[in-house]
Amino acid sequence: MTGKVVLYTDGACKGNPGPGGWGVVLSYGSASKKLHGGEANTTNNRMELMAAIRGLKALKRPCEVELYTDSQYVRKGITEWMHGWKRNGWKTSAKKPVKNEDLWRELDSEVSRHKVNWHWVKGHSGNAGNELADELANRGVEELANA
Repeated sequence: MTGKVVLYTDGACKGNPGPGGWGVVLSYGSASKKLHGGEANTTNNRMELMAAIRGLKALKRPCEVELYTDSQYVRKGITEWMHGWKRNGWKTSAKKPVKNEDLWRELDSEVSRHKVNWHWVKGHSGNAGNELADELANRGVEELANA
């Protein structure tokens, strides 16, 4: 594995469901990269997942990653709930289908290529990386509106 990469990820949605966006701030040493995008009809949780997926997909080779998200849904889903979902055939403990299974599977695949340490940060609390990821996610929504 190469050196340590820091990812800040965030999702945004105007209406839930509604137009949404995702944003990523990727840092490696003194280099950084910003990514964003959006979808016309989605949910906030899907955009939070998409941000983490797109950030990890942007890495060209296996890395040690410090991934920061303000989404407990994403952090707990990948670190606590996913093992049970897989064991239960992608069903929750209530025997219902896992919401956003397609994106959870994609995130699981991306995570398997790296050593990811998951961190939760409080959203809109002045954390510079999280604030920038939030701006990028909102840019993804705005670009949809202006397209």
